[in-house]
Amino acid sequence: MLTITTIAVMVAALVLGLAANHYRRRRASPDGDAEEASVSDLVSPLETLAVLLVAFVIVVAAESFGAAGAAVGAEAHRVDQLYEVADYAPEPQRERIQADAVCYARAILAYEWPQMDKNGQKAPEVSVWSSDFRRHFKELARADDNTLDLLVEADDERSVARQTRLSEAAPAIPPVVYWFMVVALAATVGAFAFGLPARRGPSHIVLLCVLTALFTGSLLLIADIDRPFSGQIHISGTAMEDTVDDIGEDYAEDHPDRLLPCDARGARTNP
Repeated sequence: MLTITTIAVMVAALVLGLAANHYRRRRASPDGDAEEASVSDLVSPLETLAVLLVAFVIVVAAESFGAAGAAVGAEAHRVDQLYEVADYAPEPQRERIQADAVCYARAILAYEWPQMDKNGQKAPEVSVWSSDFRRHFKELARADDNTLDLLVEADDERSVARQTRLSEAAPAIPPVVYWFMVVALAATVGAFAFGLPARRGPSHIVLLCVLTALFTGSLLLIADIDRPFSGQIHISGTAMEDTVDDIGEDYAEDHPDRLLPCDARGARTNP
């Protein structure tokens, strides 16, 4: 709907500008050259405003997209690190933390990732495993284990990365800013069309259409990267998928006689 509306507004601005230009030419006065210069003077600051606005919004959207991608990679890395650090913990906490890490990663992909295109919401199927981490850390604290600090640090960084991923799923550009930008670019296109010279050739129309296409493409690009997990240019869950495969294989080798406390989707299977 956003894409269709954006394209419709830009095309309408082009058509209306050309129609207004045609009407103005039919009623042209002898001092048409002076009028031409006046229109050009008005279009110039409007063009500057539109270009600066697009540049600013693209930077904001790109930074949000980059932060979301970094958070996805950081979370996957911290889950893997949590599993590896747990190797130095005593049993039974070692096996329990590593099992929870595998189940957490599975639940992220199965339950939380599909919600990323809905502005990001925490899935309870994932949170149950993060709560389990803290429960096992408390057991290690009572045992005065030296690995506790490393585990808590890795888990804290995992939690921060998860929260960042969820928060970056929401658009960074407020709707009012986006639509103000659409109006500014549409007004620019319309003004350019309105100010076309009386003796215009096909090249003027072609260049104006190219300009409209570029402005429209810029708007659609901004709208797309501002939805980092659901647009055409989106962040995939490959990093977490690799982590699931990696620590899943490690768990099978490290604990061949133990079953995971979750199913293939990360849902808890035991009380």
